[in-house]
Amino acid sequence: MGLIVNTLKNYQLRHLNLRLIIWVIGLTVLGINVISSATNSSLYEKKQVLGLVIGLVAMTVLCLFSYRFVLKFYWLFYIINLVLLVIVKVAGAERGGAARWIAIGGFQLQPSEFTKIFLIIFFAMFFNKYREKVNTPQVFFGSLLLFGVPLLLVYKQPDLSTSIVIALIFCGMIFGAGLDYKIIGGVLAIAVPAVIVLVYLILQPNQKVLEPYQYDRIVGFYDENNENYERISYQQSNSVMAIGSGGLWGKGLHNNTTTSVKNGNYISEPQTDFIFCIVGEELGFVGSSAVIILLGLITFECIVTGLHAADMAGRILCYGYATLVAVQSFVNIAVVTKMIPNTGLPLPFVSYGLSSLLSLYIGVGLVLNVSLQRKKS
Repeated sequence: MGLIVNTLKNYQLRHLNLRLIIWVIGLTVLGINVISSATNSSLYEKKQVLGLVIGLVAMTVLCLFSYRFVLKFYWLFYIINLVLLVIVKVAGAERGGAARWIAIGGFQLQPSEFTKIFLIIFFAMFFNKYREKVNTPQVFFGSLLLFGVPLLLVYKQPDLSTSIVIALIFCGMIFGAGLDYKIIGGVLAIAVPAVIVLVYLILQPNQKVLEPYQYDRIVGFYDENNENYERISYQQSNSVMAIGSGGLWGKGLHNNTTTSVKNGNYISEPQTDFIFCIVGEELGFVGSSAVIILLGLITFECIVTGLHAADMAGRILCYGYATLVAVQSFVNIAVVTKMIPNTGLPLPFVSYGLSSLLSLYIGVGLVLNVSLQRKKS
């Protein structure tokens, strides 16, 4: 109790980022209404409301403890993350050909969603601790090794899309930690030829780099002459049609329009990864723009909070979370609008999923904590 009291004494309540709280809750409430319309069932809606309540509790609790205190346990978070990912690998619940969930009662926990937050916490403290040595071979390659273990476990679930997101989060954090441009140039000099070789290997007959479904999604997406092209692009083509049919204002939530893509069941599991196409169809261009603007505002507030952080740990924490929201939002919307191959990523704060929503609110709590302890000047 004394720890909480001492922490509260150091807070600057006038700097609490109320805008961030408003944007996050507003987007979540909008998402709950769209989920209800997408499923025509109160079950998903009630679960998402429960996720919002639990998320708000977690966010509030994290505001009571200094982020510096939380970061002291960075190795514990790293170990918990590895344990959860190993459990998924050994005894994970399988769905759609991938084992990514742990069944707990009537709920399914998806550890890879928490991996994003756990790694942000870990590397915020790691890079802060070794801030003077970030550009040394020991710290640079050591961080790559520590990052590579959970990355490999997530990739082997298999979960290529989440692997890409956490890789980009790591890149954003190590860049924010002050990685030298010479090292960045050296990495690119190695990475570019490596990617070319990787693409060459993927295009070979009987390639072993990607899982068959991953190969179809990526290679088949760009090859309209592929015999599986229509099957591969079916979901995305219907998604684009749904968004286009929404027009300016949309058809309205819970509409009974017979020409609705959603009502015709042309989108499978629309409450999850393809929730944005429901936004486009039922709330139109205006609703879609509102979602994108809110996601942009959340990212912006996190970056601004990071700029005013009292120390490097707080800054990297905010930058890591901003990268998470921005990258995952971009990839999800790009998939739904058929700009890139189909990947399984939820739209932050909007898609149905308790693991995703709870992990996101944990991140918001940490960012708010940083804002409460911003630098004096």
